[in-house]
Amino acid sequence: KWAKDQDQRPGAGNKGAKYTSNKTHYSPTDPDARISVKPGKARKLNYLGQLSVDTAHHVITDIRAYHADGKDNQHLPDIVKRVKRRLWKEGLVWENCVADTGYSSGENYAFLEARGLKSFIPPHGTYKGGPDGFTYNNTEDHYICPQGKVIPFTKVFLDYRTKTKKKEYRARKHVCLGCPLRERCLGKSAQEKKFSVTYYRAEYERNIARVEGPQG
Repeated sequence: KWAKDQDQRPGAGNKGAKYTSNKTHYSPTDPDARISVKPGKARKLNYLGQLSVDTAHHVITDIRAYHADGKDNQHLPDIVKRVKRRLWKEGLVWENCVADTGYSSGENYAFLEARGLKSFIPPHGTYKGGPDGFTYNNTEDHYICPQGKVIPFTKVFLDYRTKTKKKEYRARKHVCLGCPLRERCLGKSAQEKKFSVTYYRAEYERNIARVEGPQG
């Protein structure tokens, strides 16, 4: 019976392990606790504590416990809504949101921009811009390869590995025929140039510029 219904337990959805995970363990007295994994730490039932601070005055502006099987970047929107509301009631205007890489995502950058907040969050490893040597045309939403050929936008899709929204760009087969860089650019088996870029490319680029600027 334990094996049959373990996928239905709270928090079991994002864990494939059959050993110590939310599929195998739960607390009957504290059902909101979740098994979490962190390098150098024991696997055990925890909560994920989120804390925000006014860095200029070292004042805690928000604190809350979340389920420990979630990621930091999933909780940023909820934190921001509460902090902004709380500061506004005190007559304080919030302008800059500073956080570490764990809070990075294109969705978060777009969310903060929509609320008039400047993000200073180093990008995560899942960020994917265009290939080296390719130039992006923002007006037409296409890339220009080193040989001057247009690589047009084809579709939006969800990357099943990283669960991030991406845009695909693909050239037709005849565009790459006879190109002097064909083998180096496509490899031995590919017939056409195809690559994906994060859906929130513009938001990433603006955030990176702020992080790498003097204020960042």
